[in-house]
Amino acid sequence: MRLIFAGTPEFSSASLHALIDSGQQLVGVYTQPDRPSGRGRKLTVSPVKALAEKHGLPVFQPKSLKNASAQAELADLQPDLMIVAAYGLILPQAVLDIPRLGCVNVHASLLPRWRGAAPIQRAIMAGDSETGITLMQMEAGLDTGPMLIKRPCPIATGQTGGELHDALAELGAKTLAEALPDLFAHRLTPVRQDDSLATYAHKLEKAEAQIDWSDPALAIERKILAFNPWPVAQTRLGAETLRLWRAHALPGDGPRNAPPGSVIATNAEGVDVATGEGVLRLTELQRPGKKPVSARDFVNAVSLHHARLGT
Repeated sequence: MRLIFAGTPEFSSASLHALIDSGQQLVGVYTQPDRPSGRGRKLTVSPVKALAEKHGLPVFQPKSLKNASAQAELADLQPDLMIVAAYGLILPQAVLDIPRLGCVNVHASLLPRWRGAAPIQRAIMAGDSETGITLMQMEAGLDTGPMLIKRPCPIATGQTGGELHDALAELGAKTLAEALPDLFAHRLTPVRQDDSLATYAHKLEKAEAQIDWSDPALAIERKILAFNPWPVAQTRLGAETLRLWRAHALPGDGPRNAPPGSVIATNAEGVDVATGEGVLRLTELQRPGKKPVSARDFVNAVSLHHARLGT
């Protein structure tokens, strides 16, 4: 089989690695163009491009697949199947029609729940106890195609977005590798999604990272975990911006007379903060220009007496 792979971030690399290890013929690897990154704005290659070049695979980086020249270049590769995992570019119908067996997407949710750009983080923020991987036959709609395989993955208490990302990347790669023989032999039965059950996972925005202490403690906990390692939840402490890496809601209602954001206790276990509903214990924090530290180290360095976060 002549395969094309399309992906960009670290999540995609695991699936590409699985295809390389399977010994399949990869006639092309598509990834987004190099982007400026870091303080020096130096052009940086994607994780997928780095892996493809390491293995001597041909790399293609069109800015769009909507123009005729990019589509003709892809068609010249004569692919049997195209595997897509977090590519980040829209595949128009003309591209979906090129591979003989179509295009299959490795998606990080149990569709139809969490279609869209940020399914991992949105699942944590919603308090889902389970997510997973769906192999989906692609069509023109956003993650609307028929499902081929679904593999569940539990969301553990206290699991961060980064930790769940890594677990799902590994599960996606394993699911893809196991499915290849059935994909080639047409042994997988497509199942249409129930659109009435669909939810949309909006792209993460940095503006969302600011904590609103009037929210319930459990909702804030989920946001802090989901936004680790990006964009990282944050709050104000006087003139400083604190980044919040880990936290958990405490049982009980908390004090009734403490305004949201008030630090009501500090100890080696954490910094306890009043919220709109309950108390949140911060366990890993970061000051500007410093590394993330445990609550124990943080309270040894910073006075939080009568402090109120978010103001």
